[in-house]
Parts: sequence; C-alpha cells; structure tokens
Amino acid sequence: MASAATRSLSSLISHRRNPPSSSSSSSSSYHYCYAPTRRPITISVGSKTTRRPISIVAASSSSSPLAGAGADTDPNPTSAPAVSKNRRPADENIREEAARRRAEEEGLNGGGGGDCRHFSAWYAPFGSADGDGDAGGERYSLDEIVYRSRSGGLLDVRHDMCALARFPGSYWRELFDSRVGRTTWPYGSGVWSKKEWVLPGIDDEHIVSLFEGNSNLFWAERLGRDHLGGMPDLWVKHCGISHTGSFKDLGMTVLVSQVNRLRRAPLSRPIAGVGCASTGDTSAALSAYCAAAGIPAIVFLPADRISLAQLVQPISNGATVLSLDTDFDGCMRLIREVTAELPIYLANSLNSLRLEGQKTAAVEILQQFDWEVPDWVVVPGGNLGNIYAFYKGFEMCRALGLVDRLPRLVCAQAANANPLYRYYKSGWADFQPLTAAPTFASAIQIGDPVSVDRAVFALRATDGIVEEATEEELMDAMSLADRTGMFACPHTGVALAALFKLRDRRVIGVNDRTVVVSTAHGLKFTQSKIDYHASSIPDMACRFANPPVSAPKTVETGEDSIEEQINFFNLLPISD
Repeated sequence: MASAATRSLSSLISHRRNPPSSSSSSSSSYHYCYAPTRRPITISVGSKTTRRPISIVAASSSSSPLAGAGADTDPNPTSAPAVSKNRRPADENIREEAARRRAEEEGLNGGGGGDCRHFSAWYAPFGSADGDGDAGGERYSLDEIVYRSRSGGLLDVRHDMCALARFPGSYWRELFDSRVGRTTWPYGSGVWSKKEWVLPGIDDEHIVSLFEGNSNLFWAERLGRDHLGGMPDLWVKHCGISHTGSFKDLGMTVLVSQVNRLRRAPLSRPIAGVGCASTGDTSAALSAYCAAAGIPAIVFLPADRISLAQLVQPISNGATVLSLDTDFDGCMRLIREVTAELPIYLANSLNSLRLEGQKTAAVEILQQFDWEVPDWVVVPGGNLGNIYAFYKGFEMCRALGLVDRLPRLVCAQAANANPLYRYYKSGWADFQPLTAAPTFASAIQIGDPVSVDRAVFALRATDGIVEEATEEELMDAMSLADRTGMFACPHTGVALAALFKLRDRRVIGVNDRTVVVSTAHGLKFTQSKIDYHASSIPDMACRFANPPVSAPKTVETGEDSIEEQINFFNLLPISD
C-alpha cells in the first residue's frame, strides 16, 4: 500500500503529465517550483510529519519566458531587417565529426576499437566471483530498472573485459590521449572520452553531456613545501571545477544519459522523472542534467542542512524541491520508498551507473601524470561510492595493461560523521551506522552510507587507510590550502587534514607522490569561510583567520594607522 508521501508525489506527477484545463487559456503549461508560500505538500518521515510548500504555477505557452513583456515586439521598428545567412545546422557538423572520428578509430589495430558495438556491460551482484554474476547466473541488462540484487545486496556494472583486452594497453592510452581537447561529440567530455569503458551500448544522440571532467590537476607545491615538511610531489585533483561545481557531474552525465535513452524506449512502465536524496551536490548535478535533457527532476533535501548556494541550484534548474525535516539518511529512506512505488528513476549512488562516470577521474589522473601511478590518493568519504569509483578506474587501467600497479587509497571522513573510520579501527569487525552530527563538510554528513561494502572492498584491495578530521582540523586545513592559492571546500579540508595527520605519523613519506581529491568548489561554501575568518565559530580557535582590517577612510586622517597595518606584514621599513 502506498504511503502518504508516495501518494502525494504520484498526484504531483499526474498533475504534471496531465495539467488541468484553464478557463483563461487552453494552452497553459504547469511547472512545479519551490516557493515560500502556496499550497504545502505533507511528507511523512518515520514518525514525523513535515509540511513543505510546493506550488503549481501556470506559465504561458510562448516560446519565450518573457512573452508579454515585450519579448516579441520590435523596440525600433525603423531599424534595418537582419541579414539572413544560410548556416549549416550544428548537428550536421557534430555528426560528421563523430563519423570521421569513428572511422579513424576503426582503422587502428585492425579496426573495431572505436566501435562500441564490440563491447558490452551489464549489472551483476557486487562482490560476485566473476563477470557473469553469481552461481545462479544473476545478471541484468543496463536497460532494466533494478538497484538491488535478489538477495538485497548492491549491484555493480560489469564490462566485458575479454573484449576490451583484445586491445593492448598502449592502444587505450593512445585512444584516450587523442581525445583530450577535442570538440567531437561526445568525446570532448572527460567522461565520454572513455565511452568504451563507461556505457558502450548507448548511441551518441542519447548522451546528455555538459562537457564535464578534464579537471585541473593542481600542483600544490607551496602547501607541500611550507606546511607538509617540504613535500615536493603533492597534487590536488580539482573535480569540483565542473559544470555544477562538484564531482557529481561525472556520474550524473552517465545516469541521465541512460534515462534519456530509456525514456525513448517502449517500456511497459515509462519513466516519469528522476529523483534523489541529497546533501546538496547530487541534487545540483541531477537538476542541471535533467534540465538539459528536458526530464523532470525531484530532489529530497534535509531542511537547513545545506548551503544556500547548493539549494539555489536545483531551484534555478526547475527541479521539484522537497525540503524535509530530517537528515540525509531519512531523505534516503524516503526516496527508496518513492522510487519503488512510482515511475521515478533513482539517481543516488545506490544506482551503480553513476560510479561508471566517477571512475573516469582516476583515469584522468593517470593521463595527467603521463600514465605514471601516484603513491597515494586521498578521497573524502560520505556515502562512500566515490572511493570505490576511484578504485574501479585504477583497477581497470591495471587489468587492461595501461599501468602495472594501483595507488594506495585513503578515505577521509569528518569526525562528526565517521562510521567507516570506526569500522576500520575495529579491524573491519563490526559496522555500526550512526546518527551523523552537524559538520561544515555537510555533503558527507552521512551516518549510514549506502556504499560501505564497496568502500571496504576498495580499501582492502589497495592496502588502504581510513582517517578522520575534527571540525577544527578540517577548517584549519581548508584555510591553509586557501593561503597557498586554492579556494577549497570543507570536504577537501577533510582530505587535507587527513593528509596532515598521515604525514605527521610518517605513514605518507615526504617524497611520495600524493593526490588529494577536491570534490566541490569552495564558492558553494562561502558562509563557512566567512564565519572562520570572523572567528565566530564557537569553540574553535580559527588559527588562520584573516579578517578585514578596519581603517580610516583617508590616508591623511589615518596615516599612522594604515602604516602600522602595512608594517604588520613587514612590507615597509619601520621608521623612528
């Protein structure tokens, strides 16, 4: 029997797909939006009931959202008419380039490498012994809408490694390197430049890409030299420098592309939209990619637990935003229920498709090091899918002969949300979910991570480590990184703080090539930086705070004061 939550959402979906007629206009369309007032929808979470406003706003059917405000009126009727130019449609250029590129690829090594029809992928139970699934032969087509195995376990996307291995590692290195910087659709994307390893069966026309990936690998020379004992080979992979400001774009392009494909297929139960629970970044990525594809998006957010920058993104992209009086784990429980009962496709990392895009960041790191393997990769961990995605990318490169070893992985958790760290310290003896306490690293404020088994597998396979960071440690580390030219998010601060600890204990050597994964852009978390530099965070010393200095308006009235402040930085000689 459907819950109150799913009945309410079902009503919304039905209303969207079959909008009521209007007496004033028969051509109106209806959009759902988050609004401060209007008719509220009641959502039940456990024993709690929360009311959040969802309004239905009629919009003109005009092609311009500014219709009625002079959008179609010539403001200068005496101006000369525009010169009409015959231009070749952009899609023809794109298709021609793609066809030319495919022909080039098929000519390499006897042909077939660039033709994805030679490759295949499917779902299999996570942890099963081989690519064909478990002893019962359990496996599913990627076209099936399935998130769990028959036993209730996680699923994994498996690739036909025998088909991929018909081509040597040198071929794949050459192929991937040849696509860097291209505009050829869809290979200009850092994700789709590895299409054969990601989603080989999808047609290019179904791909939804915002040219994500290809992010900067920043040489953190000064941070390593001045604050980590002269560490010369420290790097930060800026995955947050992406379309929506986080690494979630890498996975969302894959998931939304597959949904875009399935919505055009004759399914017995058509997909009405895509939904997710989020601590902020997943909802931003989902909303943007769904907006680009014209697919309805529904996001569940924990009320008052994400930044305004994260909240405004799905609102701006037209998603249905439900703010719930619970934490992320409560939102996750509800979205599972909703996607089980309604034709809503689940976009959380329980869906293993996203990890196929996220793993390409690992391949990018190897490319940027000219296919040399770093010694360590430090990844912030919340729901724990990303640490496994990095392992999967590195392992595919090793298995197919692009590299000969794996880096050691470090999963860094906030001390206020550290179930994996506690599990690791127990010797992997007893995993206990917990209620996560508030943390400045809000996107990893998760106490019952979906991908814990995936994370443990990745860490064991790479002789990995789990470390934690207190609130003060992560904010200090973030601020130190900012002082060296970065603009880090608090989650990157967690990873950097873990690195500081491991260097202090000599676990990571001074000459070890180390990559810290930055998962989001610091501009999403400016309030935490403002509070830190104002020293307004309770029970935190804010040792590296840099507040603005108050000074008189003019040099004439406050020359001594200004000179004193400048001398504080030892920029001027001190005179008698």
